[in-house]
Amino acid sequence: MEEALYDSRALRQFVGIDLGREPDETTICKFRHLLEAHQVGERLFAQIGAYLTKQGLQVSRGTIVDATIISVPSSTKNRTKERDPEMHQTKKGNQWYFGMKAHIGVDSQTKLIHSVAATAANVHDSQVLPKLLHGQETRVWGDSAYSGQRNVIRQHAPHAKSFIQAKAHRHRSLSEAERARNHTKSKVRAKVEHAFLVIKRIFGLAKVRYRGLAKNTHWRQISCGLANLYVARRQLVAGT
Repeated sequence: MEEALYDSRALRQFVGIDLGREPDETTICKFRHLLEAHQVGERLFAQIGAYLTKQGLQVSRGTIVDATIISVPSSTKNRTKERDPEMHQTKKGNQWYFGMKAHIGVDSQTKLIHSVAATAANVHDSQVLPKLLHGQETRVWGDSAYSGQRNVIRQHAPHAKSFIQAKAHRHRSLSEAERARNHTKSKVRAKVEHAFLVIKRIFGLAKVRYRGLAKNTHWRQISCGLANLYVARRQLVAGT
């Protein structure tokens, strides 16, 4: 950030400083710690949501829930010479990952993120489901990791109908009808991947940047708010 402010006139104008007055790395880190201490990320995420609602981009009655793994760099070049103790490993397919999970609840119509949570990578997706529902849903979509959570959905979104994908078991494969229903559900559920695309590919936030879940949760809240502005950019520009 220090180098970016020095190189970019547009960034200096955005933050309101002149050439030669760029803050150094220490000042920027202290400012970030101040934001974390006052939980500004959570408030900023809520503020962006309220702004988008005023612009007519309201949250509908459908929610898509999902989680993505955010890997931790393998380097142990730090004071303790060890990996972050708050991060853990998990297996996805035949691959092991070490890091955290970003959990989000996305509106099925606008593709905007309305809920966000962060956990260690070994926490099962279904355990975070209550935090991803706003309570007014009439439909909830999710992959097979959320199967068996009908009671949880009913408890936190009483009027919601579950469209969670059916899961095959070791001694019971899916029927043709179940496969067809899963395929239909996937057409809606796939919208959640757009939010992850913006955060991990367009913003380049595919790896954990800080040590500890608290710091990374704060950054996830900010990045999800910015992702919502990015997704809604055309509607916002058209309305000005």
